[in-house]
Amino acid sequence: MDFAQLLSPLRTWKFWKELALMTVAMLLTAIGVYYILVPSKLIVGSISGLSIVISTLFENIGVEIKVSTVLLIINAILLILAYFLIGKEFGLKTVYTALIISPLMDLCAWVLPNDQAFPDGSMMGDPWLDLVCFVLILSIAQALLFRINASTGGLDILAKIVNKYAHADIGTSVSIAGACICATALLINPFRLVILGLIGTYINGLMVDFFTASLNRRKRVCIISKEHERVRRFIISDLGRGCSLYEVKGGFSGENSIEIQVLLTQSEFADLMKYLSDNDIHAFITAGNCSEVYGLWSEKKHRRRLEEHKSAT
Repeated sequence: MDFAQLLSPLRTWKFWKELALMTVAMLLTAIGVYYILVPSKLIVGSISGLSIVISTLFENIGVEIKVSTVLLIINAILLILAYFLIGKEFGLKTVYTALIISPLMDLCAWVLPNDQAFPDGSMMGDPWLDLVCFVLILSIAQALLFRINASTGGLDILAKIVNKYAHADIGTSVSIAGACICATALLINPFRLVILGLIGTYINGLMVDFFTASLNRRKRVCIISKEHERVRRFIISDLGRGCSLYEVKGGFSGENSIEIQVLLTQSEFADLMKYLSDNDIHAFITAGNCSEVYGLWSEKKHRRRLEEHKSAT
């Protein structure tokens, strides 16, 4: 592979979009860890929480090590596992996210130290509210990254390994890996806070599944119409999607007809409904949400079909 081929991804919109998305997601994570976890000493099941435990233990014996430093060391070890056990793309993306979280936490400390922002050691003044805020922020960041085959590093690497080899839902994998880490909080926190962390870890898994399903949601649309050919052409030419045709027979009328089945995004479904309404096409339509799609669904092929259609017209 020559140098030009190596740099070719840098010229694509996908690369820069995903880079920006990863940066924003990790900034959210850094804000949550620095301004919520660190001051409150909450140990939610994450490598950030484990880093707080290790940093506190060293502090108790008179050795000061920043949480961000411990986080960087642990992530470096886990990144090697990610590269070999999960895949090259996931590993390389997670290298980027893992490397920037520590500098982003240091940036937060430079902009506004947490002891000045929250002198009482708690953002919300209550551990339960702190927990809810952190889990919400972290779950959004995790779902965004999992969607582009990346992660926040640390716990997410362990969760992705469980997800790949045990075939568990990603949210369940997050909960399993996080619960093991939560147990380490017994070394520095009272039992009450450990239970609080376990509850937060469980909620985090549920929220990750919820946000992941929301981001990946598609519409499975079934259409029966006498003008099925017009509808088919619109789906293929204008929406750039493939579809399946089935011969069906009406149970009441006994008439033979064609049913079109297609998977669409929310916006594409709205465009389809608008097309049917604007062209006065009578149709029987059912639509249901589908949160996971595998196989031939491809955003790359979709964009190529749309470009070909635009150039042809």
